[in-house]
Amino acid sequence: MKISKILIGIDDSKFAEYAASYGFDIAKKFNAHVGLVHIVEPSVTPVTSTDSIMGMPMQDLGVDQLEIMDIQSHQGETIIERTIKKYAGDLQVTHFNEFGSTADGILNCSKEFKADLIVLGTHSRTGIDRFLMGSVAEAVVRNSEVPVLVVPLKEISK
Repeated sequence: MKISKILIGIDDSKFAEYAASYGFDIAKKFNAHVGLVHIVEPSVTPVTSTDSIMGMPMQDLGVDQLEIMDIQSHQGETIIERTIKKYAGDLQVTHFNEFGSTADGILNCSKEFKADLIVLGTHSRTGIDRFLMGSVAEAVVRNSEVPVLVVPLKEISK
């Protein structure tokens, strides 16, 4: 088995944090090059200025789409930098901060990076939450051309 490039999907969640630590541990064992990918899904803003639930005018926050994208991009870079500082050590790290569908973005970065393995965290949603929110990990597993390691975070109840 040859694992020389590992792509790790990250966001600002404890699930991704745990998967990143797991992925970097594997990378250290194989002395693999790590690719970190953070995908920002575009936010949808209403075209109408009326809140359809309350029937009241929405306030203009004074922030346009480009500013929002810039803020999200900066936040993504911060997440990537924090992860590299915390886990990378001497490993070579390439990073991707992309906009679009999370699953598609991870798959595209995997091809571009020529990853041998993709490591993702999972929120372990079930039932209606999974139906409504979808599953990025499931979409990546179903469509990836390389092995995908999905790392669950089991929380300990007190």
